[in-house]
Amino acid sequence: MIRTLPALFALLFAAPLMAAPAGQQTLFNFVRPADVVKVATQDASLPQYNAEQTPEGEVLRRITFNPAAEPSLVLSPQTGVWDWSQSSAMSLRIQSAMDWALTLYVKVQSSDGKTLVSRIDLPAGPAQTLLIPLQANSPLSQGMKAGPPMPITVDGQRVLLAGSAGEIDRSQVVSVTLSMIKPNAAQSILLERFGVQDSEPVLKAAYSELVDTYGQSTRARWPEKVSSDEQLKAAAAKEQTQLQGWLAARDKSALDRFGGWNKGPAFKASGFFHTEKRDGRWYLVTPEGHPFYSLGVNTVAPDNSQTYVAGREWMFAALPKAGEPLDKYYGSGDNRTGNGAGEGRSFGAGRWYDFYGANLQRAYGGEGFDQKRWVTHTLDRLQAWGFNTVGNWSDEALARADRVPYTLPLSIVGDYASISTGTDWWGGMPDPFDPRFAMATERAVAIAARDHRDDPWLIGFFADNELAWAGPGDDPKSRYALAYGTLRMTTDVPAKRAFLKQLRDKYRNEEGLSKAWGIELAGWELMEDPGFEPPIPNPEHPEIEADFKYFQKTFADAYFKTISDSLKWHAPNQLLLGGRYAVSTPEAVASCAQYCDVLSFNMYTLKPQDGYDFAALRALDKPVLITEFNFGSADRGPFWGGVTQLAREEDRGAAYANFLKQAMAEPSIVGVHWFQYLDQPVTGRLLDGENGHFGLVGITDVPYQGFVDSVRKSNLAAVDQLGKEAEKAKAASAVREGEGGKSGHDGKGAGQGAGHAGGHSANGH
Repeated sequence: MIRTLPALFALLFAAPLMAAPAGQQTLFNFVRPADVVKVATQDASLPQYNAEQTPEGEVLRRITFNPAAEPSLVLSPQTGVWDWSQSSAMSLRIQSAMDWALTLYVKVQSSDGKTLVSRIDLPAGPAQTLLIPLQANSPLSQGMKAGPPMPITVDGQRVLLAGSAGEIDRSQVVSVTLSMIKPNAAQSILLERFGVQDSEPVLKAAYSELVDTYGQSTRARWPEKVSSDEQLKAAAAKEQTQLQGWLAARDKSALDRFGGWNKGPAFKASGFFHTEKRDGRWYLVTPEGHPFYSLGVNTVAPDNSQTYVAGREWMFAALPKAGEPLDKYYGSGDNRTGNGAGEGRSFGAGRWYDFYGANLQRAYGGEGFDQKRWVTHTLDRLQAWGFNTVGNWSDEALARADRVPYTLPLSIVGDYASISTGTDWWGGMPDPFDPRFAMATERAVAIAARDHRDDPWLIGFFADNELAWAGPGDDPKSRYALAYGTLRMTTDVPAKRAFLKQLRDKYRNEEGLSKAWGIELAGWELMEDPGFEPPIPNPEHPEIEADFKYFQKTFADAYFKTISDSLKWHAPNQLLLGGRYAVSTPEAVASCAQYCDVLSFNMYTLKPQDGYDFAALRALDKPVLITEFNFGSADRGPFWGGVTQLAREEDRGAAYANFLKQAMAEPSIVGVHWFQYLDQPVTGRLLDGENGHFGLVGITDVPYQGFVDSVRKSNLAAVDQLGKEAEKAKAASAVREGEGGKSGHDGKGAGQGAGHAGGHSANGH
């Protein structure tokens, strides 16, 4: 209810304001304003006579953000600056005035122009005290991608601890700005106290004892949550009965031993997986010559779920002590690589603990990890759930079982030069012009081929994973980040020498380049200097963009050809499955199509068609494999729902079904691989602190039953659909042959080339 000025005076005496938390210094009160703070608005309104009493008895003031580019409320000192050097956080008593959550941005600025920015996901419901740390702070500073759910209750009050990025001079604060970005309609919040306080007690309360003895979050409850060893054992026994029923119900007569649809058209039985195109549709073909749609799962491994405990033991409610039965699941490591994936992350080295391994022992007994039992049980699960492929970064013991086809990454590492494009999530771009890269490729491919070159269960090798072919934005400098990054290097980098040679061969002298690029280049040697910055592509000088494109295509050609040639020599029967693109350029994709057998993309979108222009891919006439996709939520323990986070666990099955349906509708797609088998640890995986809930199975080895049921139905329906299409194609082919026409077969066999195995070995995402 809105109360006007006469009613407000009575209200203020009838309903006393909520007491400020201990240690908080109030600078301004929106309900009882004083001339100590300037309050300004832009595309926002702050009615002078409106205050409201909440159902909880608090009195707050309404601020409305109107539809505009960035409506805002600005607070600043009446004179001078604020000295917050003795405080660690800005505080604001705040509430959404809507029945839904709102997204706000808070920017704190100091007199030197530096800023600290926070994004606030303000939930619906009662008021809370918002705390903005005055130094850069995020869940990564506590070692994990996403922090615990907010708000939390501290000393009886709801507190929302925000993350912040940037830096300010805390002794010279000149303004605080609250804003929204392009609201479609007027949105309101309610405010009361604004001030500063110490955030350390709240930080400790937020992260203390986050994880229970089973590795689960202590901050929530859900149906699959385990509370005792007996419950774990009972769940395992119940699941075993279900799996046997599902496995018995499989129509094995319709599938060859590799999972191909054996009632469909006859393809060439080459003894290895290969690709063919028939009647406008691409197929993976099993070694026995049957169409195969790859339904895979990534990171099916028992040793990929450890989390660092060193220095943050206080986050864990019950870690085993030395000499206790489960203390064997400790280990140590160091994941401080300096790459973009680890930027801003703390607790990336030292002692770790493996909750998943401990839970396997709890559930199945024994003195430790039983690999044979785990492999059999895991493959039973995958086949019962309708999967037919073991995806990237999975335990090689699964491949050795000769039950389910598998894929492998090439792990090309070496001391070759690399080039920064600004993304560098897993490191810089390998320099394919460096002879050391060819040597590293030869070594990696030879090692991989030694054990797998004659294995018919191997679908193929991935060249690499999520290389930084472009920069992080959509501007020309990001689009051509590889060209820019190369020209910034010194001339001892082979890629730069190759680029300079390209330009010399084309323009002959500095006058020709100067005219084409619209610059004044006094001499070629100026381009040799480290840090040389070429101009931005523009319509007046189209040769700039043409030269960038040509170099980036030459770079990609050298890269993929090097790997292709090596794989053809060492394992000529195995497929090269492309580069698992997360970011790419048209040049990189075209080169991959030229030298690889399959184009592969990691797509975190609601459907494949949102992840890339498939009309452009069809023009390249190559099969496409979606090598990562997932849908997560934040209501099953781990705090991050991934890039494609959904509101609820119950939404994941429908999203999976739709993604697979849309993939099946695209004739170039030959399979999709889910990321990943297990949930990531609540406090973050070793590699980079990711802590996502997008597993088929929880850290306790208990499957998410509702999601698994839905995935199974979708997978079986997809294989059934592939079979029906194959039977139609077979019937149509028979009719054509009976009429004396062509069979319509424009088959393209395995192997045109290969790709690049990135500078990191495994477990990348």
